[in-house]
Amino acid sequence: MPYIAPIVEGHGEVEAVPALLHRIAQGETPNITLRVNFPIRVKAGSFLNDDAYFRKHILLAAAKAAQANGFVLILLDCEDDCPATLGPSILSGAQAIREDVGYLVVLAYREYESWFLAAARSLRGIRGLPEDLEPPYRIEGVRNAKGWLKKRMAVPYDPVVHQLEFSRRFDLQQARANASFNRFYDRISTTLATMP
Repeated sequence: MPYIAPIVEGHGEVEAVPALLHRIAQGETPNITLRVNFPIRVKAGSFLNDDAYFRKHILLAAAKAAQANGFVLILLDCEDDCPATLGPSILSGAQAIREDVGYLVVLAYREYESWFLAAARSLRGIRGLPEDLEPPYRIEGVRNAKGWLKKRMAVPYDPVVHQLEFSRRFDLQQARANASFNRFYDRISTTLATMP
C-alpha cells in the first residue's frame, strides 16, 4: 500500500491535502489503497530559512515515511519565489538530511487556492459562489487567489473552513489548466504507479 507523509504550510491544507491525494489516487489507480500520514504543518518562512527547523521537520516526516516504505510530500505555496529554483533547493536540502527516503517537492504557484481558480466552473453555487462563475483570464496571473474567491463568495473565504470542501469537489481535469496543479497531479500519479 503506497504511503505518503506530507509536509504542508496551511491549517486548511492539513485536512485538504489528504483528501486531494486520495482523489488523485482513486482516479488514477483505483485498485490501490493509499495511506496518508496526518500532515505535518510548518511555518513556511521558518521551514525555508531556519536550518534547524527544516531539519527537525524533514527528519520527522522521513521517519514516518521510512516506517511504511513510503515517501515525503513537501507541498508549499511558492508565493513570489521561482518554483524552478526553490523546488530543487528544498529537495537537495531534504536529501542531504536523509537520503534513504523518497521526496516529492511540489510548489503551488502563488498559492494552493490558485488550483481552485482553474476549476472555477466546477465550484459554481458552492458556498455562495455565483452560478455563472468563470475562471480568471490568466489563472496564474492572479496574485491573491484567496482574495479572488472571497470577492465572489456570499461568506468570506476561509481556508480552514472551505479548503477541504473545495478540495473534495473541484474538477481535477479542469484544474490541470493550472500548470502547477498539472505538475502536482502528474507527479503524484506517476509516483503512485511505481510504488508497491
